[in-house]
Amino acid sequence: MWKYPIDENLFDKFSKYSKITGIIFIILGIIGIIYPVFMTLVTVTFVAWLMIFGGFMAGYFTYLSDKSNSLGWLKSIILIGIGLLIIFYPLTGIGTVGLLLAIYFFMDSFAGFSLALSMRPANGWIWWMVNAVFSMLIGILFIVGWPLTSAYLIGLLVGFSLFFDGFSLLITGSIFKKMNK
Repeated sequence: MWKYPIDENLFDKFSKYSKITGIIFIILGIIGIIYPVFMTLVTVTFVAWLMIFGGFMAGYFTYLSDKSNSLGWLKSIILIGIGLLIIFYPLTGIGTVGLLLAIYFFMDSFAGFSLALSMRPANGWIWWMVNAVFSMLIGILFIVGWPLTSAYLIGLLVGFSLFFDGFSLLITGSIFKKMNK
């Protein structure tokens, strides 16, 4: 599977750390499922800090590469400004992230429908159709009560995602441990 020799200790380390990380993700996922509004605030705050950090890095890169690049400085100012806006007015950030997720799910749905219809009648096309329907339903859920439903749905989706990511890490760590024996 790999072209280069891999250190056998890597599997042991991955197995150990994937189990620890998996348990942490499962706990965070359960918290997000039980308290979705809290997880939404955490998620949006995290996104805001990423934008602020990205803005500072863009400004630093602009400073190092071309101090006269007004578009580089504008990018930096916009990223920092939007990040600060989200931190000081989190409801605005929640609505914005909710709208972006709705757009994502609609695009994912249309891509799924087109893939399913292009694959038909081959095996597996129906699963892409089911995926497309679910993506469409999630997109509709975001739009129907927007922006208020975003406060609930973002945290719930992040919670489910963390829960299943953690479960997958636990399973993968167990498989790697068995492979290494």
